Amino acid sequence: MKNLNLGILAHVDAGKTSLTERLLHTAGIIGELGSVDDGSTQTDTLALERARGITIKAAVVSFALGDVTVNLIDTPGHPDFIAEVERALGVLDGAVLVLSAVEGVQAQTRVLMRTLRRLGIPVLLFVNKLDRRGADPGRVFREVTAKLTPSAITMDPMDLDQVIDLLATLDEGFLTEYLTAPDAFTPSRLRAELTVKVAEGLAHPVYFGSAITGAGIDALREGIENLLPAGESAVDGPLSGTVFKVERAPGGEKIAYVRLFSGSVSVREKVPLGDGEGKVTAISVFENGSAVPSGSVGAGRIAKLSGLDVRVGDMLGARTRGWEGLFSPPTLATVVSPVRPSDRGPLHQALTRLAEQDPLIGLRHDEVRQETSVSLYGEVQKEVIQATLADEYGLGVTFSETTTICVEHVSGTGSAAELIGKAPNPFLATVGLRVGPGSPGSGISFRLEVELGSMPYSFVKAVEETVKETLREGLHGWEVLDCVVTMTHSGYYARQSHAHGTFDKSMSSTAGDFRDLTPLVLMAALREAGTTVHEPMHRFVLQAPADTLGPVTTLLAQARAVPRTTVTKAGTAELEGEIPAVKTHEVHRFLPSATRGDGTMETAFHGYRPVRGAAPTRSRTDHNPLNRKEYLLHVLRRV
Repeated sequence: MKNLNLGILAHVDAGKTSLTERLLHTAGIIGELGSVDDGSTQTDTLALERARGITIKAAVVSFALGDVTVNLIDTPGHPDFIAEVERALGVLDGAVLVLSAVEGVQAQTRVLMRTLRRLGIPVLLFVNKLDRRGADPGRVFREVTAKLTPSAITMDPMDLDQVIDLLATLDEGFLTEYLTAPDAFTPSRLRAELTVKVAEGLAHPVYFGSAITGAGIDALREGIENLLPAGESAVDGPLSGTVFKVERAPGGEKIAYVRLFSGSVSVREKVPLGDGEGKVTAISVFENGSAVPSGSVGAGRIAKLSGLDVRVGDMLGARTRGWEGLFSPPTLATVVSPVRPSDRGPLHQALTRLAEQDPLIGLRHDEVRQETSVSLYGEVQKEVIQATLADEYGLGVTFSETTTICVEHVSGTGSAAELIGKAPNPFLATVGLRVGPGSPGSGISFRLEVELGSMPYSFVKAVEETVKETLREGLHGWEVLDCVVTMTHSGYYARQSHAHGTFDKSMSSTAGDFRDLTPLVLMAALREAGTTVHEPMHRFVLQAPADTLGPVTTLLAQARAVPRTTVTKAGTAELEGEIPAVKTHEVHRFLPSATRGDGTMETAFHGYRPVRGAAPTRSRTDHNPLNRKEYLLHVLRRV
């Protein structure tokens, strides 16, 4: 059978998990429909998911649809858990984007569709909740074509004229051929042409119905089976897969959810993991609604693998495609403190385990203050972390006030060098570095102006790795982004031994010398170059009654927002612009009172801008190479 890895995506409360329940019930996987409100759904298994009625962790369940095995991935709809969605997108063959026939296109809907289109993932849209009072499918379809995709087409029933118009818009070759021989394009051929465009991510069929009543579900199932392309099955190719979820078995063993893009894996087989390898001790594949043990798994499928020491985002074998960098980074942070001071150690261990499941938690430990902070997308994540720590680890915690995660950008060019054997350099290494700004989005680029063979490659690698690690905390304590670091000087003492053959560290350079010296040289160069602190910004679209424009403008000014455009139409004012990420919650809170409850605001990450006024600082968690005396006391236990 063919395999289709299908994601169900939506803005929160559009009925995504209810649709998952309906699809499973129609396929005969569950005997009766679960309820999100009652906490009885198949895919929401966490206690907090059942209590809040929202999806927090991506869940996988399988069912048969004709000759296709569908691995259905139910993802969170709340924007605070966008990282879970991000990881799921990296393993999908197709997606169903769910909208509410009452609320229509919402903020998260636009973010999801924009990302799906950029990745070229085939998408079907399902307008849910037609049974609800206030449902307006015509209005929602117009919103879809205006805000999500101009290539939307209704499918129940399929309008052949609409199909012809869409195909002619998407493909000039089709238009030419159709004008030459229109009778050759039968309904079956038109559907086949449409299927190709859907698979290419260019056409987007729209279905209407209700997950609660079952209306429109048969048509949607037919679309999933016949319009979405099955996953590639290069079973004979080299091994390549990605870990998109990690959970722990009751005994503490890691279980990795892996999508295989090519090759196959068997129990007791050793598989390459980055620079090392791991041995698979057990495999489970998804069949008929549950995970069942299997001796092997091949390309195109999703499986649970035991025995591997992995984190989310790790690759098995060769890298092909993955989940990284699809959405914006978290822009908020909070300090997590144990209720009982004696729980500091267990808390750090528990948070480390949570970071294995979600790398974007961004765990950061301050040894001096004995504080641990985590990165956040929003306030709801605090509740999830708190409940998880209490339920799974028996730890009570409190949180500090949420703060913004800033970044630093290099202002100019600076250089520094320390030579081996010359004071004040106490290390058996020569390192010279030049730091300069890089292009936006380029990350940290490490270059060489010394010959690669001038010293052992392991020493060069030690410098490069230490540069990237050190730049996690710049002059003001924030991560430094988008810069070029060039190694300008290098030198070392070759391995020296005594007459009886024992290695003499006091006369021989090691990689440790380069790791210890590099932070001092890098920070000296960075201090000369200078950095500016930037704060995260969100793009906003705000709609409100036109007669409330005055209070709305005042509210935005107080939040340091910068409106770029203002358009008034049919009694509604729409403003677009940028707002500091830290201020979005404040505007959301006061917008109802400023607009008589009729105002809405959508926001999305929009990069960074320089902080106005005094630059905020963040306490350091490293050995502080900006203070040479303090640093050497930590590293050498002497100055």
